[in-house]
Parts: sequence; C-alpha cells; structure tokens
Amino acid sequence: MSELSLTDTGLDEEVARAEIYGLLAQLYLAPPSPELLASLRLAVTEAPTSGAFLEEPWRQVVGAARARGDAEIADEYDTLFGGVGKPAVMLFGSYHLSGFLNDKPLAQLRGDLARLGLARHEGAAETEDHIAYLCEVMRYLIAGDDVVVANLTQQQRFFASHLQPWVERLCDDLAAHPAAIFYGALSGFTRAFMSVEAQGFDMAG
Repeated sequence: MSELSLTDTGLDEEVARAEIYGLLAQLYLAPPSPELLASLRLAVTEAPTSGAFLEEPWRQVVGAARARGDAEIADEYDTLFGGVGKPAVMLFGSYHLSGFLNDKPLAQLRGDLARLGLARHEGAAETEDHIAYLCEVMRYLIAGDDVVVANLTQQQRFFASHLQPWVERLCDDLAAHPAAIFYGALSGFTRAFMSVEAQGFDMAG
C-alpha cells in the first residue's frame, strides 16, 4: 500500500481494495522488510467514520508492528511459516481444502489461472495456492488494465473459488498459535477484510 492507510477519505474504494490485497501479499510471502514495517508503524489508524468495520483490526496490526522489532517479526514469520519439514501454519489453499499439498485444488486453480491468462513466475518459490499469490491475483483482477480479465465478475469468481473456502481456516490457525503476535493481529485483519469482500460480492450479486 502506497500510504499504508485505510482512512483517507479521498482514496478510491477499488484502489484501496487492491492496495490491501497487495499489502497482505507482501506480509504473507516473506518476513516484511524494514521499510515496509517503518511505513506500517506510521500508518493512520483512525477511520473517517467512527466505528468503521476494519478500523479496530487495522489498529491491532499497526499496534503489533509498533510493539515488536524488525528482527522479532522476522523470527515470528520463520517460526510460523518456515523451518525444516512441515511449517507450524500452512499458507497453502490445497492443504486447507484437501489436507495435502499439490492436490486437486491446486490443479483446479492452475486451470482457472490459465483461463485468465495468468501464470506463475518461473522463479517463484511457492506454488500458486499460497495465500500471497492468491492475494496478488486479486490485486491484479481489481487494478489490472485488461478489462476482459480485471473486472468484478472475475474477482467474484476467483474469490469464491480460491480464497473464501479456506482463508478463515488459515486465520483460525494463526489466531490459535501462541507464537503469532504480529501475525495473530494480521489474521484478525485478514478475517475482517475477507468478510467485507464476501459481503460486497454477495451484494453485487
């Protein structure tokens, strides 16, 4: 997110949605850079309208970033998502949907990505069902220039097929893990944002 703020009254809603997906992609893909954390710690936390649904979850993320150092957050990322063997918390949709990595949900996702004209970068370390990759696809479907692909219908289909069925399970796993402090706060924001997205798509019909 360019300003790391959910509160600018002049910020276009679609731009804000795309930036939130982009921020989530960065935070889930790798330990956040010092520059990203510095911006996050300076982010505005008060919404223009008091009691806005994302205001408190966002405040928790910013507060958690301010309360922990860069190295602590990097260590937390490695504890949760890294290490040798099975990570403590899995960031892959296929695992949450089927119990296995590289399973049928990943094959279905790859088929849908191909129909959208999208493909994984050859140098990418993670498979396409990683939460960061899925958030980046959503960011593109919102902000991309090709209106044949980047439109509300494609957003709704992709979200309903590849994020909505499992992202809450990921948030549950993070919220329950004793080591998840910054990422525990991020899971609360992720849950709230995905709920807003689901309601928006439902209203759009």
